[in-house]
Amino acid sequence: MILPIVMIAPIADLQQGMRIANDVDYGLTAGFYGNKEESEWFFENIEAGVVYANRPQGSTTGAWPGYQPFGGWKGSGSAGKNGGGAYYLPLYMHEQSQTRVKRA
Repeated sequence: MILPIVMIAPIADLQQGMRIANDVDYGLTAGFYGNKEESEWFFENIEAGVVYANRPQGSTTGAWPGYQPFGGWKGSGSAGKNGGGAYYLPLYMHEQSQTRVKRA
């Protein structure tokens, strides 16, 4: 059975957290909660195909069907929509669907 796994660990700073997050073989989805500057930094540095910041429905629940392509980077980009067709070229361009939720 394949299922999502979430790991939680203390970090010294955002840079250390990003190194840990990107030091994996896969990059399908990633999520983050932080202020505007931290969120922009997250989008510039994360190695994943579908990324969210401050999304109230959950940080990594996957793409919204019909609105976002669902393909990842690294080992997550070799099957599904990004395995061919309309999403084939963006796979190699490291396409990224970004969802920013404006905080009140």
